Amino acid sequence: MKNNDVLLRMASQIIVFIILIFGADSFFSGHNMPGGGFIGGLIIVSAFVLLAIAYDLNLVKRILPFNPLRLAGAGLLVILISSSISLFKGEAFLTHTTVYVELPLFGHTGLYTSTLFDVGVLMVVLGAILTIIIAIGESD
Repeated sequence: MKNNDVLLRMASQIIVFIILIFGADSFFSGHNMPGGGFIGGLIIVSAFVLLAIAYDLNLVKRILPFNPLRLAGAGLLVILISSSISLFKGEAFLTHTTVYVELPLFGHTGLYTSTLFDVGVLMVVLGAILTIIIAIGESD
């Protein structure tokens, strides 16, 4: 099916960039305001849905640098690892802890397992929803 929606295609080139920036902002501001891995993942997926509507599902599959299902599996692994770090510190499973490291540009910095957990949630949401959308699009 040939699609000649020139306005949609031109607008989507700008809107997709804005959606991706908004999704990243929602992810990073998730600890202090509404947002986080789940909402950030859904917003980022909506950019790929817009590309699939404006262009084609094959374009979305070509530009994805990863297999969405493997991304979801890797996200589950990240969630498991971030949840288990507290066990090595003698605390309960899923207790979020801080690991302090010395970074070259930032100095003495705390790395939070809750942020790593949110990265895993973002990966699971992004991978699972993209897999579902691609499967539904290919069935048509």
